[in-house]
Amino acid sequence: MALLPWLTGKIIRIEDETALTKRYWISVPELASFDFKPGQFVTLDLPIDEKPNKRLRSYSIASAPDGSNVLELVIVRDKQGVGTKYIFETLQIGSEVKFRGPQGMFALKTPLDLPVFFICTGTGIAPFRSMLQFIRTEKLAHKELYLIFGCRTSDTLLYRKEMTELEASMPGFHYIPTLSREEWEGHIGYVHEVYESLCANKQPAVFYLCGWRGMIDEATQRIEAMGYEKKFIHTEIYG
Repeated sequence: MALLPWLTGKIIRIEDETALTKRYWISVPELASFDFKPGQFVTLDLPIDEKPNKRLRSYSIASAPDGSNVLELVIVRDKQGVGTKYIFETLQIGSEVKFRGPQGMFALKTPLDLPVFFICTGTGIAPFRSMLQFIRTEKLAHKELYLIFGCRTSDTLLYRKEMTELEASMPGFHYIPTLSREEWEGHIGYVHEVYESLCANKQPAVFYLCGWRGMIDEATQRIEAMGYEKKFIHTEIYG
């Protein structure tokens, strides 16, 4: 399959989401519409190294396709990372960024005729935010939808207000954040305890997993051990 062409995007908006996370809105002036499937990602070519393969950084698209030429990325700063150092310290409104996309096979599969469990940590919420907003705006028929989002502390819960409002307005959607390092009014612990409890009766379901390899590997093993076939488990690994 031929590689997609490189495109030039322009930063049109930047917002702080948490202390270490920013949201970036990128327009693609050369396109009337930037079309993608919810769950896909783009790859940025950042001028941080002479070797091309060391310049590339991939990020899931956090916005839903809406017919416009604008996409949103949510990026957490890695204190040891050269890529996010450049993004956070250099990119500003009006900056241009070279990117390729959309890419990836981690996309929402329809019809949504089984309960769906979206399981993520950190910025792994990005593709699920895209999928959920797409389900809402397109009014897709669906069974129960569960977003199980694991973070260390409440101040790192990305899109918290939006997901809370979505739960209140979209029938069948359940937002379940869980914290591993903070006492609070919500669930305390890791994501695994949540989906294992909800799936204790082994009801038919589909699982989407996104985050770091350790979480995904463990979740995949646990879900399979519960009796679910691998074909019902879809994964996107960060890092």
